[in-house]
Amino acid sequence: MFLVVLHRSGPRWDPSRPLEEQSDWAAHASFMDELVEAGVVVLGGPLGDEHRVVHAVEAESEDAVRATFARDPWSGTHLRIHTIDPWTIRLDARGVG
Repeated sequence: MFLVVLHRSGPRWDPSRPLEEQSDWAAHASFMDELVEAGVVVLGGPLGDEHRVVHAVEAESEDAVRATFARDPWSGTHLRIHTIDPWTIRLDARGVG
């Protein structure tokens, strides 16, 4: 099952600093790299305003997604889950080439 997770910046997010200069950046980046390597996060990154982040994830349920992202060092501090929506993929160019 694919889900789209929309995060919003949390109370420790400092809008005056770039992403890579936020506190605990290295721990968060390492955690996210592990999710990509495990195939949990398929696509992800900040939206244009940099106060919202979208992740397309493959997981069994919304509860599984919440449990996974709760382990993020930025969970609740720099990022908060705003919404999680199931995503029906009808177009997929992966593997085409």
